[in-house]
Amino acid sequence: MSEAPDTAAGLPPAASPLTRAALEIDEYSAGLGWDQPARLFALVDSARLRRSDPKVAKQLGLQDAPEGELTPVLQDELPSGMALDEFLGTIAWPDAVTGCALVVERLMLPPGAEKSRPANANEAQIAEWVANHPRRQEVRITAAVLRDGKKETALRLREKDLAREVLTGPDLVPGLTRALLATFA
Repeated sequence: MSEAPDTAAGLPPAASPLTRAALEIDEYSAGLGWDQPARLFALVDSARLRRSDPKVAKQLGLQDAPEGELTPVLQDELPSGMALDEFLGTIAWPDAVTGCALVVERLMLPPGAEKSRPANANEAQIAEWVANHPRRQEVRITAAVLRDGKKETALRLREKDLAREVLTGPDLVPGLTRALLATFA
């Protein structure tokens, strides 16, 4: 992420710095296309970064970043072959990190679909059932949290792959935001 988010960059105005950060990360991920691996971002206070490391802040275009704005910093690739929840359990953030965000792609079923779920199915059978469900939707989830417990999620459907169609809300994927908050415990 090379510059601070703003509406001129194509992002809709958002109510909070966390929402703006989630939408900025969603837009960045959209530019990479679909079928991407999960990506983890540290969220740092832009003004704090400007004060502590002016050279890096200048490279990122944060010279005029207002207090409270967040800068997403892409982290190294997640280890392949490791379950996401297991990986999240290994993370410890330094004090300079205000929050974090994770981008993952998943299949989602509509409400009520679980009623037709095969009984006594194991994890692999359920995954196959979801993958073959006629009403499945491919989604990209950008879940973002702050140390203080605030959370935001941006959800993009593959079939409605437009910035204006991105859904946002703090409780869209509560299990994922809880797991991210746990990385600050």
